[in-house]
Amino acid sequence: MCGITGWVSYDSDLRQRRDIVNAMTDTMACRGPDDAGTQVEAHAALGHRRLAIIDLPGGKQPMTEQTASGPVTLVYSGETYNFTELRDELAGLGHRFRTDSDTEVVLRGYLQWGEGLPEHLNGMYAFAVWDGREDRLVLVRDRMGIKPLYFEPTADGVLFGSEPKAILANPLAKRAVDADGLRELMAFTKAPGWSLWQNMSEVEPGTVVTVDRRGIRTRAYWTLRAAEHTDDQDTTVGNVRELLTDIVRRQLVADVPRCVLLSGGLDSSAITGLAAAELAREKEQLRTFSVDFVGQEEHFKPDDLRSTPDSPYIRDVAKLVDSAHQDVVLDPAALSDPAVRAAVITARDMPGMGEMDNSLYLLFKAIRAESTVALSGESADEVFGGYAWFHDDAATTSGTFPWLARYAGLDRTSMLSTDVRATLDLPGYIGDQYATAVAAVDHLDGESEREHRMRTVCHLHLTRFVRQLLDRKDRASMAVGLEVRVPFCDHRLVEYVYNTPWALKTFDGREKSLLRHAAKHVLPESVTNRLKSPYPSTQDPGYAAALQRQIGDIRRDDPVFDLVDRTWLDEALRTDPAAMESTTRAGLDRVLDLHTWLDLYRPSLLL
Repeated sequence: MCGITGWVSYDSDLRQRRDIVNAMTDTMACRGPDDAGTQVEAHAALGHRRLAIIDLPGGKQPMTEQTASGPVTLVYSGETYNFTELRDELAGLGHRFRTDSDTEVVLRGYLQWGEGLPEHLNGMYAFAVWDGREDRLVLVRDRMGIKPLYFEPTADGVLFGSEPKAILANPLAKRAVDADGLRELMAFTKAPGWSLWQNMSEVEPGTVVTVDRRGIRTRAYWTLRAAEHTDDQDTTVGNVRELLTDIVRRQLVADVPRCVLLSGGLDSSAITGLAAAELAREKEQLRTFSVDFVGQEEHFKPDDLRSTPDSPYIRDVAKLVDSAHQDVVLDPAALSDPAVRAAVITARDMPGMGEMDNSLYLLFKAIRAESTVALSGESADEVFGGYAWFHDDAATTSGTFPWLARYAGLDRTSMLSTDVRATLDLPGYIGDQYATAVAAVDHLDGESEREHRMRTVCHLHLTRFVRQLLDRKDRASMAVGLEVRVPFCDHRLVEYVYNTPWALKTFDGREKSLLRHAAKHVLPESVTNRLKSPYPSTQDPGYAAALQRQIGDIRRDDPVFDLVDRTWLDEALRTDPAAMESTTRAGLDRVLDLHTWLDLYRPSLLL
C-alpha cells in the first residue's frame, strides 16, 4: 500500500519544478512511511511514498523499464493478489524479473498487455504509468474502488494523486468548493467521479484514464453486468465458501505482521474464522482487534440500529478460533479530542462522519503499533444484502436510494442555514442522482418485478453506497500507515453473488443467507444467529457534552456560521446531553467537522 502522485505538462519543462513535485509527494507520507521516490522528466513527474508489504527491499518506486522505444515508468498503490500466477505467465512469455515484488509484475504486465492490463489483475490498486514511448499517462483504478485516485485537468496536461491533498499541493490547483461539491457532501449518494473540490474528479472504479497531447479519455474496463445464475442452493453456498476461502488465503499474503478486524458480527467473524484456519496451517496464531467504549457493555441500551452490544460475540469468536485478541477501548475524551478530529479531516480532505470516523482512526492507530496489514469484513452487507432496508418494501419501492428512504424522517442537513439549504436543493439533486443510478443497471429479460427491483437495489449499493465506506476506511487506515484489505470486494465474489437471485440470497428467511451458511463451519452458533448490528457508536452522553463545549468555544464570526443555522445550533447547545437525540448529536458532529475543515483548508466557497 502506498501513495502516488504526479504532474504531466506538455508545454513546460517540469525539471525546473522539482520542488513542487516533492511537495506533492510529501503529502502522501502517511500512506507510505517506509520510503519515498520521485522521477522527473521534461513533461512528466511521478512521486511515490511506500508502505512496504511484499518484497521489502525490492519494491522501490518509481519503477522504470528501459525499452528500445523509450522508458516506461510505474507508480503503484495497492496489492495484486494474483501476482504469483501473473509472474509465471509473464515469465513464460519471455519476461525476466529482477525483484519478487508485485509492482514489477504490474509493470511488466503493462509492457505485455498495455491498457488491457487491468483485465488480468485481481486486487485493490490505483496506479499510474508514464509511457515515454508515446508521451502518454495511463491512470488505472481497481474494479470496486477500494484504492482512491484523483485527477485534475490543467491547461496543458493533468495533475493526479491518491488523495486530493497531493493535487492541492500544486499551485495550479485552486482550493475552491462550489454548490455541486457541497450537494454531494450532504446528500450521501456518491455521484460517480465526484470530488468535493471544484475541477477535480475521481478516477471511477473499473476505469482507465488516458492522457496525451490530444487530451483526456476514459474507458471502463469493468462494470456489473447481469448474467443468468443456474446453480442450485447447495452449489451456490459451496461456491461462495470456496471463493471466500481462496480470497482470504490470497489476502493473507504479506511479509509483515497481519491481523483481522473483529466486530462480533457475521461479516468480520467469517473472515476471522477463515483466516484463523489458514494461519493454523502455517502454525501461526491469528491476531484480532476490536473497538469498544468505556462502560458500553455494562450500560448498553438497545436502539433502532443495535439490539445488543458487540463484546459478548467478540469473545465467543476469539475463544473459538483461539486468536490473540485485543480490545481498543475509547472514552469520550479520546473520541472528542480536537487533534483527532483534525487528523481525520486531514486524512479525508473533507468533513466526514464525526465520532464514527474518529473511533475508526483511533482503532487503526492502535492496531498499527502491532500490525501492518488488517483484513476487514467491510462490504459484505452490500454484496449479500445485509442492511435492514434491503428487507423493507417501503424503502426498496420508495423511488429513491433505500438507505435514504429508510430514515426519510431524519434530516441530515437540519444544522444548515435556510439560505444554504435552498441553494443546494438536495431533494432535486438526490432525485437526479437516483434516476442516473437506476438507468445504469443492466437487467435480464424476463425478470420478475421483485427480482428486477432487488437487482437494482443491489446495484445501487455496489456502485454507490459501498464506495463511501471504502473511501472512509482507506483514508482512516492509511493516515496511520495501516493497510486494510477487504476480501468481500474480490470481483469474482461480487459478480457471482450479484447475479444470484434474491430468493437464494434470503433462502433461510434472513439477511445474508448465503454468507451465513457458507461460513457457519468457522463460526460460533451465537454469531451465526446474531441479528445485523452496524459499526458501533458510543452511547456515553459525555461525548455529546464535549461537542457542546467545543462548539460553544467557536468565535461567532467563524466561517462555519456562513453555513450553519444559528437558531438550530443554539437550541442544540441547550439540550441535555443525556436526553439528546442521535440526529442532534450527529448534527453537532457535522458542525465541528465543517469548522475544522474550514480552518485547516481555507477553501473558497462558491455558493
